[in-house]
Amino acid sequence: MKSRTSSAVIAVDAMGGDFGPSVVIPGALKAGRETGAKLLLVGRQPDIEKELASADCTDVDFEIVHASQVAEMHEKPSDILRHKKDASIQVACRLVRDGKAHSVVSAGHSGACVACGMFTIGRMPGVERPALATLLPTEKKPIILLDVGANVDCRPQHLFQFALMGNAFAQDLFESSAPRVGILSIGEEEGKGNAQVKEAYDLLKAAEHLNFIGNIEGRDIFTGDVDVAVCDGFVGNIALKLSEGLGSSITRIMKREIMNSGLLPKLGIWMAKPALRRFADVVDYAEYGGALLLGLRSVSIVCHGRSNSKAICSAIRMSSLFVEKRTNDKLIQAIGASAELNRSQKTA
Repeated sequence: MKSRTSSAVIAVDAMGGDFGPSVVIPGALKAGRETGAKLLLVGRQPDIEKELASADCTDVDFEIVHASQVAEMHEKPSDILRHKKDASIQVACRLVRDGKAHSVVSAGHSGACVACGMFTIGRMPGVERPALATLLPTEKKPIILLDVGANVDCRPQHLFQFALMGNAFAQDLFESSAPRVGILSIGEEEGKGNAQVKEAYDLLKAAEHLNFIGNIEGRDIFTGDVDVAVCDGFVGNIALKLSEGLGSSITRIMKREIMNSGLLPKLGIWMAKPALRRFADVVDYAEYGGALLLGLRSVSIVCHGRSNSKAICSAIRMSSLFVEKRTNDKLIQAIGASAELNRSQKTA
């Protein structure tokens, strides 16, 4: 259904990802048509125009913003910040900083996305490190997992702040007054985990107005019995990639078994096709688009490097929704009013 109600202006890194404009442009146009958001397509103008020439641009409000450089995956984020001022991700973030766009979406260099978000868009007051928060499917409803890659080395206070940001995000996203927050560890019992997790556990347990349910194990992520799972970016990225790989492997295994089965099993599978199709949609990372970089002054969504046009479309739809709901304003208000956050900074 075409809502066409969004007033959001979204800066899209057209050069980002493994496939660049060939998937970003079709996905962006589809999202723009569905949401009514204005798109600022940032990148090398000739490359963007080449894709637009064969695309359906009907009923899409867009503008090309030329950027002569591309952030390559092998480059260090610090080098991109210093030496590639005209990289598409830098230009897109400056558009947000300067008030010409409300949000940025990129499937490019994730480290550059985080670095440009921090140093160009800027962090929310009181937030030491932004965290990548992604949605994962569960048996019941999606769960928020953070951090999934922005910070591979964290102190306990950082995990505590991730929990506060995840809690505020879940309150807005799930419309829940008391989201269930857990910290990912190697056992459910209090006292399990490394020194970082155990110290963060104590901070979370003492936090007021936080529905902390304690330690959760990896197997608990997909039960749907928790709303927010907190971890450092090293653990979170492995958990995310593991879940993506498992979903893809299960789908391939099922297809292989169908092809090697007899006539009657194939008939049964044929009858179950609608359910199997729904299962494939649930485990498809493209359904969720990308990860929200929590803790910035404006909305920033970082997509998977292998994103297809469907994932780009989903990410832009998500970005438009967050802008319309003023999600970031609510996060700033919730975090700024948190006495726990102030206390964690004093003990950092």
